Amino acid sequence: MANTIGDLAVLVRSKNAGPFWLTFDIMFDDEAVYRRVRDSRVLNKDDIASLYRRSRDEVIVVNHDAALAVKVSFPRPQSSGSKYDSDVYGGAQYAPLLGLAIPD
Repeated sequence: MANTIGDLAVLVRSKNAGPFWLTFDIMFDDEAVYRRVRDSRVLNKDDIASLYRRSRDEVIVVNHDAALAVKVSFPRPQSSGSKYDSDVYGGAQYAPLLGLAIPD
């Protein structure tokens, strides 16, 4: 049975990276689990772009092997604090990542 990011990561968070960008940190405390997630390629530009309705070209995915972490960043749909912004700190944007299935 496949686990999800929410099952495997010790921390999944989102936050502003300035007023115009969101950044996501997916962190692990076990190297084998981190490598399983990294090597599955589930956290890739195409799937993140689709999940968050962004252009593939806007998405940045960086694997930090030494930190056992994956960082994802892309421009916010609206700038932080703007009239149409529903999450001024970007702290609730991580939720869709939790259900991503990681194959065995």
